Amino acid sequence: MFKGRHFERSVILLCIRWYLAYNLSLRNLEEMMAERGISVDHATIHRWVVRYSPELLKRFNARKRAVTGKWHVDETYITVRGRWMYLYRAIDSNGDTVEFWFSERRNLTAAKRFLRKALKRHGRPERIVIDGSQTNREAILACDTVDRLQNRSRRDLKPIRIQQSAYLNNRIEQDHRAIKKRVRSMLGFQSVASARVILGGIEMIHMMRKGQAKYACNSNLSLAAQFERLKRF
Repeated sequence: MFKGRHFERSVILLCIRWYLAYNLSLRNLEEMMAERGISVDHATIHRWVVRYSPELLKRFNARKRAVTGKWHVDETYITVRGRWMYLYRAIDSNGDTVEFWFSERRNLTAAKRFLRKALKRHGRPERIVIDGSQTNREAILACDTVDRLQNRSRRDLKPIRIQQSAYLNNRIEQDHRAIKKRVRSMLGFQSVASARVILGGIEMIHMMRKGQAKYACNSNLSLAAQFERLKRF
């Protein structure tokens, strides 16, 4: 994965981890590396983040433990070049991240695409809690209907129960904060492509802190130790 790079992979991964996990700017990291005797431009660090975050997320997802059958679904806004876009997210009854999807628009198409991604990766939940959004309700009903029609097993699938409650969905509203806190210090994104990639990396760090990797759930591994595990695979 790091073949042909001028810098050692330990330096690359350290910069990526620090950028995704902490409220540091790219120029902060450039200065911090300089103090260690490593001369690297902030633009180079940004290229590393964009290049390697998707691969690291892919490796993490391959080792992510299962979620429960009770989900909370909601979306939060993200600013890209001064324009509002939307990050669809789902967590389970334990607070673990189920899935996420970044969309330029907040509509039925985006909600269905997010739900299809979640269902494909994690299977059918028993219940989904949403706020008063009629769009999200319609998306769940549509995806549930298609999923049951395409069912090839011999057992009948029960419809996904939808529970609309702003109060019960406070759980995911609180979970948004960890993502928004890191994004806020970045002062917005400059392109949709980089926003999608970097948000994926931030979500991965958030899942690591929750201990969602199979190798971390009972071992209390530090964030640095979990990152070290990923690069071995």
